[in-house]
Amino acid sequence: MSFDESHGSPKRPSMRTPLGRVRNLGAAHSGTSDFWRQRITGVAMTLLMIPALVIIIMLLGRNQVYAAQTLSSIPVAVILLLFIFACVWHMKIGMQVVIEDYVHNEKLKLTAIMLNNFFSAAVALASTYAILKLSSGV
Repeated sequence: MSFDESHGSPKRPSMRTPLGRVRNLGAAHSGTSDFWRQRITGVAMTLLMIPALVIIIMLLGRNQVYAAQTLSSIPVAVILLLFIFACVWHMKIGMQVVIEDYVHNEKLKLTAIMLNNFFSAAVALASTYAILKLSSGV
């Protein structure tokens, strides 16, 4: 048996399997959650893209009264809101992964992640406000 020189105790072989040694690796122990959220929002965007494009094409070249009339339908407003939320969440997660992977200065990384969160929230709030305002006819 060899001795661990830093602690003076004998080194024991690991009882964990190779799969057990690689599970939950990473600083946050949650690397796959971002992966799955990214895939789920991608699927949601794909499913919502067709009805959202149909609605947008219907509104092209029309006036505000027609847009308000179209958006006053609850299913139309809900489809657009769900599409916007899926897009914004997908964008936020994607940018956060890029920032975490490629920004190495910790202060700059924290600042960039905070700005990413604020920007995503601002886009979501502004889009929600616009749709709700148009759909209420105000």
